[in-house]
Amino acid sequence: MKSVLTGAALGVLLVSGAAIAQPAAPAAPGGPEVKTVEDWFVRCFKIDSPSPCDMYQELDNRETRQRILSLSVAYVPSLDRHALQITVPLEIAIQKGLVLQTDSYKSPVLKYRRCDRNGCYVEQAVDNALVEGLAKSGPAGKVNIVADSGKAFSLNFSLKGFAAAHDDMVAQARAKAKAVEKPAAPAATP
Repeated sequence: MKSVLTGAALGVLLVSGAAIAQPAAPAAPGGPEVKTVEDWFVRCFKIDSPSPCDMYQELDNRETRQRILSLSVAYVPSLDRHALQITVPLEIAIQKGLVLQTDSYKSPVLKYRRCDRNGCYVEQAVDNALVEGLAKSGPAGKVNIVADSGKAFSLNFSLKGFAAAHDDMVAQARAKAKAVEKPAAPAATP
């Protein structure tokens, strides 16, 4: 896979200063409602969805403004399950997956679903135990990845406000979730 970052650039990107991205100014009508809970953002989108809200954190390189890491956790009330999306830079060893780790929790290997010019993505439903493990940890976590070169890296993220943001996101998701109707079956022809 041809990628945007070189191995050296990946190393520089990962060790350079990172900052938690601030949400943009409130969107035009119809945009998401965004609430800051310490180092996390709770976003609720004005859409008919079984999971209209998520909690989100993005870390950007302070100098280049390039995204280093983003994490999004959504809750689907009708299934009592969570959906997770993690974005990391390109030039990672796709087959190795990634692992979330805190002072008291370590996830199973999470497999990448896809890559595009913006990075590689883990996108999957996860057991509530993963989210509970993060909520009971603190104050920081890391995403362990392996570069194409075989070198292991840790991308650090903050857990400050994770539990409170999660509780707020779940409450809003329960209040705003709408069942998505299945299309009607075609009428039988006589």
